[in-house]
Amino acid sequence: MVKNRTTEERIKGISVHIRIKNEKIYIEEDWTQEGIATELLREGVPKEDIVLAFHDPETRKFTEFAVA
Repeated sequence: MVKNRTTEERIKGISVHIRIKNEKIYIEEDWTQEGIATELLREGVPKEDIVLAFHDPETRKFTEFAVA
């Protein structure tokens, strides 16, 4: 969360939104520079356990990650 110093009002923004469902990690939103999927792969999470949920199911078929 960033605090605007001139007006003392708070500005909220979601950088990453993930959820776990059926033992898979669904990435709903990812505004990080490198990408949370890259971080998960680096930590040893298999591609088959990561769903790029910000894509529709039809588009997910063309990625190297899980469809659902």
